[in-house]
Amino acid sequence: MRNETIVVAGASLAGLRGAEALRQRGFAGRLILVGDEPYLPYDRPPLSKHVLTGEIAPGATTLPGVRGLDAEWRLGTPVSGLDRAGRALLLADGGRLGFDRLLIATGARARPWPNADEARLSGIHTLRGRDDAAALASGLAARPARVLILGAGFIGCEAASSIRALGLPVTVVDPGPAPLARTLGHVVGSFVAGRMQAAGVDYRPGTRVTHLEGDGAGRVRRARLAGGGAIDADLVVVALGAVRNTDWLAGTGLAANAGGVSCDGACRVLDAAGRPEAAIFAAGDVARWPHPLYGGRPVALEHWGNAVAQGAHAARAMLDGPEAAGAYAELPAFWSSQFGLNIKSLGLTEGADAVAIAQGNPRTGRFLAVYGRAGRTLAAVSVNAGRWLPAYEAPIRAAAPFPPITGGADQPALKPVPPGLPAPRAA
Repeated sequence: MRNETIVVAGASLAGLRGAEALRQRGFAGRLILVGDEPYLPYDRPPLSKHVLTGEIAPGATTLPGVRGLDAEWRLGTPVSGLDRAGRALLLADGGRLGFDRLLIATGARARPWPNADEARLSGIHTLRGRDDAAALASGLAARPARVLILGAGFIGCEAASSIRALGLPVTVVDPGPAPLARTLGHVVGSFVAGRMQAAGVDYRPGTRVTHLEGDGAGRVRRARLAGGGAIDADLVVVALGAVRNTDWLAGTGLAANAGGVSCDGACRVLDAAGRPEAAIFAAGDVARWPHPLYGGRPVALEHWGNAVAQGAHAARAMLDGPEAAGAYAELPAFWSSQFGLNIKSLGLTEGADAVAIAQGNPRTGRFLAVYGRAGRTLAAVSVNAGRWLPAYEAPIRAAAPFPPITGGADQPALKPVPPGLPAPRAA
C-alpha cells in the first residue's frame, strides 16, 4: 500500500485518530484529511464547559499531536458528494480527490430550531462546534437578562451548569419527565433535576416550546409554550440533539440516512443491499454498526471514547483486512460534568426494564445505578462514584444476571424498580 492514497472525510476526533492509527500501523502512502471547518481537529467536551465560562479560549482546544501527523490537510472545505465508481471524494469548492480507500468520519451537527425564520433571530444559538461555543460565550458575556435552554439532554444540562456558574438566570424546558431521561431514565434523572434546581435553574419538565418570537428588530425575546404561556428570554440555546452528516451521500447507493452510515463489524460501509464496500469505511458519530454485546442491533454513538476506538479499528481493518481486525465491540462509555456531578457510564441503557442503586445513596450525592433487561445486566452509571464503575465492566460484557454484584459489605439493599426510560427508538 506504499503508493496508495487514503482520504479521510472529516477532520475531527474520529478522523484524526483513524489517520494516526494508519501511520502507526505502517501506512506510508498519501494521507489526506478533509474538514468543513477551517480549524485543525479540536476537543469538543470543553466547549459546553470551560469555553463557556471563559476558562479556556476556543482556540486552545486543538487536540494534541495534530501538527506531527504526516498528512495533507484540506480544511474549510466541505465534502459535497462521492463518486463510488471513480473512487473520488467530491468537494464543495469543485475539487475532486481520488482515493484507494476512504474513511468517512463526517460526524454530526447540532439539530437546529425547526422553524428556519425563527432560527435566524439574533440571540439564538446551537452548541456543537468551536464557532458555536465562541458565539455563545460572546452572547453570555453581554449578560443577558434571561437564558432559555431548549432541551435537557447532556449538552443542555452542561450548558445550564456553565451558565449558572457565570451567575446568569437560566430556564431549561424539556418535554421529558426529567433531565437526561432518554439516556439515564426518570429515576437517575430526577436526582439530576434536584441538583439543577438547587443550583438555581428554573427547570420545567413536561414543557414544549411551539415557537420563538422576536422583538421586531430581529432579536429573540420570548418563547411561546404549548398549552399557553410564554417565557421571556433574550438568549436561547437550542439543545435538541444532533443530525448525522450523511446528506452528501444521497444518491450514492450506500446505506446512509439520518440515522447514520451503516457499517459491518469491521467498519466497512454497506450498500443499500447490505453488502460491504471494500474500499470505504466509517467511524465516529456518523457510523452505525451491529454491536455484538447488544444482540447485533445497529447502534450509533456520539461518545468521545467511541470516536477514538472506532477510528483506530477502522484503520486496522483498512490495512490488515476485516478478518484480522475482527468485529468492533468497544463497550460504550461516556462521561459528563455538570452541577458538581461527575457522571460516568458503561454500556447502553436503552431497552432496560429495571434499575437498582447498587452502591452508595443518592441522598449523599454519591451512588452507582445498574440497569438490566429480562434479568441480564446492560449498563451501569456512576454519579461522583467512578471508583465503583470498573467492577461492572465484565458483568456488562458477559450479560451477567441482574443485578450482577450482590452481598457487598457497603452495598444498600438492592431494590430494582422500572428505570423510567422511553421506549427504544427504531433503528
